[in-house]
Amino acid sequence: MKEVKKAYGITPASMTIWNADQTYNKKGMEKYLDWLLANGAQSISVCGSTGENIAMNMEEQREIIGHVCDYLQGQVPLICGTGRYDTLNTVKMSRYAQESGADCVMVILPFYLKPHKKAVMQHFRDLRAALDIDIMIYNNPWFAGYELTVPEIKELVDDGTIQSIKAAHGDPNRVHELKFHCADSLTVFYGHDYAAAEGLLCGADGWLSGFPAVLPKQCRAIQDAAFSGDVKATMEAQNKIQPYIDYFFHDKVNEEPHWQEICKYTLQAQGLDFAGLPRRPLGELDAENKKKIDKLLADMQ
Repeated sequence: MKEVKKAYGITPASMTIWNADQTYNKKGMEKYLDWLLANGAQSISVCGSTGENIAMNMEEQREIIGHVCDYLQGQVPLICGTGRYDTLNTVKMSRYAQESGADCVMVILPFYLKPHKKAVMQHFRDLRAALDIDIMIYNNPWFAGYELTVPEIKELVDDGTIQSIKAAHGDPNRVHELKFHCADSLTVFYGHDYAAAEGLLCGADGWLSGFPAVLPKQCRAIQDAAFSGDVKATMEAQNKIQPYIDYFFHDKVNEEPHWQEICKYTLQAQGLDFAGLPRRPLGELDAENKKKIDKLLADMQ
């Protein structure tokens, strides 16, 4: 039986590499995973939001999870996004991930219909009853429409339901409160992109989000400085990517360009010409924004 590993550290919310016809590009995904590991990733996450899980059917999601599990062969801890709205299919996908060799499943709060909290808590308890590996709650109010509070999370930690969390709101105080109340009983990942330095300095066990999936080396530098306790070096490393953060979040007209389009081109601009495009309805970045990213990456050197 495969030894289960605890996820930690710089954890790319890996993009999914598609062919030009929008089918899954296995060889491209393998090259991308190799690049992430060579550039500082300590754990890997697949089939999350950055991986476009919302654009996959369940058969495709199983194909990707199975392929990545087979390819990585336990080199690093692997987290697989398995959350669906309904408990039945969340359990099915999570069991498949466990059988394929995943170390942890990342499960977003049931979304779209915005169920009441009692139902949401039971959703995770039902999953725990069906699963042996770790469960990570993907606490993302931007995509689910709500989030579990610290007392609610602590309740699920204390009864053994969950072992980790991706705190995706963005406010590093989420990390601080979770670590204060749950301590080492809960592995906490900072789960956004604009304040990771602060999240890591106030106790996060790692960083799981989109930036580690496109700027793994720079993100690892921020984390290593934070984990060493060197605040000055942490902020210097953060400041190197601050212009990219400013562009990513604020340089938009009518919500364009989309972050998925930015991320895919950021990979291409670093030599991963096989990274391709997001699945439609999104597409290719325009020439003006490509030039902006080219300059931002050049200035990071």
